[in-house]
Amino acid sequence: MEHLLQLVEGLPAWLATFLLAMLPLAELRGAIPVALVFYANSLTWYEIYIISVIGNMVPILPLLFFWKFASDNLRKIKVCDRFLTWLFNRTRRRASVVEKYEAIGLTLFVAIPLPVTGAWTGSVAAFLFGIRRRWAMLCITIGVMIAGAVVTLAVKLGFAAWFLIKPPQEEAEIIEVTASLAVSTFKSVIALL
Repeated sequence: MEHLLQLVEGLPAWLATFLLAMLPLAELRGAIPVALVFYANSLTWYEIYIISVIGNMVPILPLLFFWKFASDNLRKIKVCDRFLTWLFNRTRRRASVVEKYEAIGLTLFVAIPLPVTGAWTGSVAAFLFGIRRRWAMLCITIGVMIAGAVVTLAVKLGFAAWFLIKPPQEEAEIIEVTASLAVSTFKSVIALL
């Protein structure tokens, strides 16, 4: 977590949120909680949502083209072949809903805000199960938008519930509690990967 935050330290809030959402380990599942905690003074929750969705989607179209290239060409390199075999097998095991329901399954797979169900893995699943790129892009976009809404709502409701249970005494306590909630959420997401 600290390493990811160090990468974006000193950047404008919108750019840090955008870059975090682009990363495969964070995506918007990590970017939204971090931004709601650390950048709430500079960005509204809906700006955070929009920036995170856009940031999460930027790498997807290139990835939809990359997986075919990687499968055809990079498998000739032993290390790449091992990584791609691991990635493809792992995705096949976790993306049975995509195999069964195709485009709708891809949307649902990406929309569930759990580790290893994001847009990056969705692009791999779209390639593996032969979903056409235009449909894959549409389904992944809808899934990312749903996941972003769920994560934003969960974080906002989580903060509200926490403050109902234990009202803060001062502003510093609000920041401390909010930061610890975001860090623990992000660490648990990373640990599940």
